[in-house]
Amino acid sequence: MDLAMWRGLDAALQSLEADPSVVAVVFTSGLRRDVFSAGNDLLELYAPKTSAARYAEFWVAQNAFLVRLHRSRLATVAAIRGACPAGGCAISLCSDVRIITPEGTMGLNEVQLGIPVPKFWGLLMGRVIGHKVAEGILLSGRMVGAAEAAQLGLVDDVVPAAQLMEEAMSRAAAAAKQPPAARAATKLLLREDFCKGWEAYYPTEPDFGWRFLSSPSTIKVLEGAMRRLSSNKDKQQQKPASKL
Repeated sequence: MDLAMWRGLDAALQSLEADPSVVAVVFTSGLRRDVFSAGNDLLELYAPKTSAARYAEFWVAQNAFLVRLHRSRLATVAAIRGACPAGGCAISLCSDVRIITPEGTMGLNEVQLGIPVPKFWGLLMGRVIGHKVAEGILLSGRMVGAAEAAQLGLVDDVVPAAQLMEEAMSRAAAAAKQPPAARAATKLLLREDFCKGWEAYYPTEPDFGWRFLSSPSTIKVLEGAMRRLSSNKDKQQQKPASKL
C-alpha cells in the first residue's frame, strides 16, 4: 500500500460518496493469494529509500482516507480473505462490518517492525474490542486468528472463502435497506468527535514517526523484513507453474 494506492482509494471513495445511487461499498482483495492486504509498502517506510517530506505526504494521504472511510455516509463492509495486517487492518477497523475467512488473521503488528502503532489506529481498535484487550494485542504486535477475532468482536463473522463475497454483499444490502439519511446521521453522531480528533492529530504525527523510521535500529529491522519478503518472492517464482 504505497502513496498512489492510498490516494486511489480516497479518490474512489469520494467518487462513490458523490453518487446518490450508491448506498454501500464492499472492500475486498483481488490478489490470488489469501491476503486482504500486506500492509504498507515498506519502501514508503524505509528511511534510506525515502525522505521525511515523502513520508509526511504518505502519512497524511493514508489517514485522510481512513478518516473519510470511518465517517462515510455509505454502509461499508470489509470482506477479509486471509492475512490482514497493519494498513489493511486499519481499513477493516474503519468499516462498519468485518467478515473474515477461517484461515484469516488480522492485527496492527507495527511493533514487530520496530514502529509505534499509530495513535488513532490503536484507539480505534480499543473502541471496537475494549482498551484492555486491545492494548495487550498492540503491545505484542501479534496477529489475531479468525476464531479469536470473532470471539473478541474484532470481526462480525467467520465465513468460508467460497461464500465470502456472497455474505459481504448480503451484509451490505441489509445495511442499505435502512433509511439512508437516518443511518448516516446516526453513524456520524457516534463517530464524528473521534474523527475530528483524528483529523487534528494525524498531521502532527509524521515528525514523530520519522524519528523512529530514521533510527538505525528501525532501519535494521525493516531491512530484515524486506530480505524475508524478497526471499519468499524468489521461492514463489521458482515453483513450477500449475496447470489450469
